[in-house]
Amino acid sequence: MLEQIRQWIERRRKGLTGKMAPENTPNPKSPGDQLLSECRLIVLDLETTGLHPNKDEVIAVGAVAINGGAIDLSDQFDLVLRRPELDITKTVLIHGIGTEALTQGHETEDALLFLLEWMNGDPVLAYHSAFDQKFLEKTLKAELGYTQNHTWMDVADILPAFFPDALTDGKGLDNWADHFGLEVSARHHAASDALATAELTLIAMNKAHKNGLKTLRELHDKLRYQRRLKNIHRM
Repeated sequence: MLEQIRQWIERRRKGLTGKMAPENTPNPKSPGDQLLSECRLIVLDLETTGLHPNKDEVIAVGAVAINGGAIDLSDQFDLVLRRPELDITKTVLIHGIGTEALTQGHETEDALLFLLEWMNGDPVLAYHSAFDQKFLEKTLKAELGYTQNHTWMDVADILPAFFPDALTDGKGLDNWADHFGLEVSARHHAASDALATAELTLIAMNKAHKNGLKTLRELHDKLRYQRRLKNIHRM
């Protein structure tokens, strides 16, 4: 990944990638007839300075692609942003990203531009995706003026949709990982959490296939239906 971004930044400086003008931006892809067994999905996790998008900031991005129904370890994104001015005193013990790491991180604009190019407009999945979506959209708008809407799906909704009777002792990522016997190498590390989320996504996609769901649209519609049911039960 480090070599990839070095090459990309060098191409950008030579004018080979261009600015993030609309005509150079990969168009976000809508859920359609893409087969789950063939399409590329982005599983993403962020580390931030806190929990509030209105006042806290993104400091690291970890992501991995699911290609052809499998996790592609050669297709990952793992970067700390260069943001030494940020106050990380309240969260450094959680994510382990200190002032030195933020000082030596990658220039925020270059890193975000490379992230958009790497994502290629593909649908994005995350655990409790509303959190990551709000932070990433805010950062992309503030740093790049980028406002295109990507397709997001919440793995925290996908799992109970296909395993409604699972006894997980909680609704967190760790609870689901423990339920399926997965080992998470380093919690609160963006790339590690993204990989764990991708593994859980594959488990759910395998169950979806057994249930007859084959396309991205069918998965997206099922999640929308599940959210409606959840909202009804809250009333």
